[in-house]
Amino acid sequence: MSVLEPVVELVRGLGQTFRYLFDRPVTYQYPEQKREVRPRFRGRHVLKRYDNGLEKCIGCSLCAAACPADAIFVEASENTDEKRFSPGERYASTYEINMLRCIYCGFCEDACPTEAIVLGDNYELSFTDRRSAIYPKEMLLEPVPTVDMTTPRKVETGVYKRSVPEMKDPTD
Repeated sequence: MSVLEPVVELVRGLGQTFRYLFDRPVTYQYPEQKREVRPRFRGRHVLKRYDNGLEKCIGCSLCAAACPADAIFVEASENTDEKRFSPGERYASTYEINMLRCIYCGFCEDACPTEAIVLGDNYELSFTDRRSAIYPKEMLLEPVPTVDMTTPRKVETGVYKRSVPEMKDPTD
């Protein structure tokens, strides 16, 4: 190693610094200015609803089975016409995700037959204790557009025969 080699490396490093010295900095003023997320970003989970307000989750527990971190707990109950939560025979009476265990892999999203669980674009997750890191169904459910679409609701007998509504346009 020659005596000039460290000096050459120092000059190369300073050259790299001087190249970007007068560029405008890319800084987001975070709480006021939120950064756009990429289209494939996987953030906080959301339980989706149908257009009529019924929950898409039918309590099949496939998301819990697919989760490699064992972060999802699902308990299913039977739907009745007096208390209808989802279009199928069953609904998820208990749906919890432990966000401390979740690795945001998206396997739950892939395993869901009704596309009920979706990894959204919300990246603002903070917890003050371990209990607040377990998100129950109420925190995960998408809000209803109007008050008359809330669940549970009373429906006519025999209206819902399938868990997944028939598609009008099969090209979707």
